[in-house]
Amino acid sequence: MSAITATRGKRTAYAWIELRRTLRDLVTMFFVVGLPGFMYLLFGASAGYSQENAGNGNVALYVMISMAAYGAVTATVGIGGTAAVERMQGWGRQLGLTPLSDGTYVATKAAVALAVAALPILVVYVLGLLTGAEGTVGAWLGSAVILVVGAVLFALYGLVFGLAFRSEAAVSAAAGSLVVLGFLGNIFFPLSGVLLDIARFTPLYGYVSLARYPLTEGFVVAGDGTMVREALWMSVANVAAWTTILAVLATWLVRRSRGRQ
Repeated sequence: MSAITATRGKRTAYAWIELRRTLRDLVTMFFVVGLPGFMYLLFGASAGYSQENAGNGNVALYVMISMAAYGAVTATVGIGGTAAVERMQGWGRQLGLTPLSDGTYVATKAAVALAVAALPILVVYVLGLLTGAEGTVGAWLGSAVILVVGAVLFALYGLVFGLAFRSEAAVSAAAGSLVVLGFLGNIFFPLSGVLLDIARFTPLYGYVSLARYPLTEGFVVAGDGTMVREALWMSVANVAAWTTILAVLATWLVRRSRGRQ
């Protein structure tokens, strides 16, 4: 029993060290936490249309969810990519000298990713609460839970980049690609026509649409001002498909890297 308790203590200590190390990177934390909050205040709270109705709440809440999603995926992509680079650069061999298993390493990284992803969500939601974002309890809580849980998809996204390109530049590239995916994800401005049709097949679109569902119940504002209704299964299928693709790809890349060693 004491051995199990000691192992748990080591896991907790390692997770705490990883979390502190991540939080001490002030530049990264600014972009992960501060930037989404600023963007919400700029495009949500201060906009003249912020108090207009949007399903089970108002437009401010709609923008708030979008900016929180962007902050959450930025956090998890960075941690997932860093974890992959650490493994490729020999950190895995160092861990092999400790009682911590590969499974514990992965679980710890996942826990840290979720904890860090929760920070921009919390900050943006608090700002929303203080600046007029309104909605039902279901819209607030449902979107928050989906944002936290669904962010795991983008930890895999960052992991794939790190394993594929094996350098710290890969993490920056993965984070940079989120800007493009953010536009295609219908986060920064509404899309319409062919561009909207293409966007529906991108990973961030499904994640954000699913997070907005408790608020909008599937309605999407197109770029031409019309309202488009999307079935819930489309967002679920998008997230499930991309999670499967990235998980399979990450597994293959891990096996390939082991074969080279």
